[in-house]
Amino acid sequence: MTLISSISGTRGTIGGRPGDNLTPIDAANFAAAFALFIKEQSGKEQPLVVIGRDARPSGGWLSDVVSATLQASGVHVKDLGLSTTPTVEVAVPVLNADGGIILTASHNPVEWNALKLLNAKGEFISAEEGAKLLARISSGDFVFPEVGMTGSAAMEEGWIDRHVEMVLDYPLVNREAIANANLKIAFDAVNSTGGLAIPKMLTALGVKDIVALNDDVSGNFAHNPEPLKEHLTEICSKVKEASCHLGIVVDPDVDRLALISEDGEMFGEEYTLVAIADYYMKHRPGSTVSNLSSSRALRDVTEQAGQAYHASAVGEVNVVTKMKAVNAVIGGEGNGGIIVPDFHYGRDALIGIALFLSHYVESGMKMSEMKDSYPQYAMAKNKVQLQKGMNPDDLIQQMIERYKNEQVNTIDGLKIDFAEEWVHLRKSNTEPIIRIYTESKTKESAEALAERIEAELNALI
Repeated sequence: MTLISSISGTRGTIGGRPGDNLTPIDAANFAAAFALFIKEQSGKEQPLVVIGRDARPSGGWLSDVVSATLQASGVHVKDLGLSTTPTVEVAVPVLNADGGIILTASHNPVEWNALKLLNAKGEFISAEEGAKLLARISSGDFVFPEVGMTGSAAMEEGWIDRHVEMVLDYPLVNREAIANANLKIAFDAVNSTGGLAIPKMLTALGVKDIVALNDDVSGNFAHNPEPLKEHLTEICSKVKEASCHLGIVVDPDVDRLALISEDGEMFGEEYTLVAIADYYMKHRPGSTVSNLSSSRALRDVTEQAGQAYHASAVGEVNVVTKMKAVNAVIGGEGNGGIIVPDFHYGRDALIGIALFLSHYVESGMKMSEMKDSYPQYAMAKNKVQLQKGMNPDDLIQQMIERYKNEQVNTIDGLKIDFAEEWVHLRKSNTEPIIRIYTESKTKESAEALAERIEAELNALI
């Protein structure tokens, strides 16, 4: 069973039976429920919804199904076509829309797709709102309007260009310095809409020497689309061979940003946020936020700047909620997701690229030198398989009791902060496992901590 419906939308593998995989029937049910949700939220009989998609092959027909269902439900549709997640997010409020749907499975492989749901602010809907929508789908309580009250659809061209222009207008983007630096930059767009967005962004910033990899926007991903080291051997080699200053990698919907240093080594997704936050706080001091599974380096850099760091539960909507609560100036997730709240409350690789390059050229350092200037940590990720009928919450509660004298955080599973390292235990929502995330000063010590905690959980089991 590979259809997963949650508070933020639905995702699954294409084909198969309705309810088991992502089929046209499942997409139509979700779109119909979202149409009713938007009508209730907006108080309008014919609200407006913006849609856009990444380049994966299923996106065309999936977009058609969603658009047709919304129209049949009495909703007007503005279709951005091939787009990015952050582009749809910024378009929703500018177009005075009442919501949005992004058709992308983000970093998942090509056989996956998804519907991600936005409110009138262009932000992911809340947990409470998502729960109501899921209840509507389960009830099957849909009533469609008569023909005179159905919606319409229109294409909205040029929104990636408008998004780029908005980034250029952002005060902390130093376009002049970037243009004057004569940078040579390679990028890997994994054959999705980053192939449209990244060269537009780099060219607008004045970068003239651009080396493109996997930029044909065919949706036929050249490698596993999650921007992790083991998937990025091609661009790592290219950056070094072509004597590039750095490399840029995005996922298929361009909300995650990974960077490659001039020596062909990964800068590290965790350090994308660290570096940009460092730059940001030099110009606009304030609090920062990341989720509990993100690197401690952000906390260190924030406190070195004399500011307050805050942790949220895992998930973009939780990071955004915490950022609003503490009035954070910048935040995000350790997967390369950058959220700049006075630009918009969503992970955005385009504003991330512009801010990072501004930081890079102003620092005068090589990428490898910049990485070495930050607190050095390494991560490990393990998991413990649960036996049938086991309650992961009970096991985590036993671990909370065991470590009650340590510095613990229980807003999302259990995080234990030791003096030089930490561990985060979370139950999976899709598998009978408990995930174990650790971070320490070295890879070896992070792995040793993960193995120790894994052994303790297995002893409890």
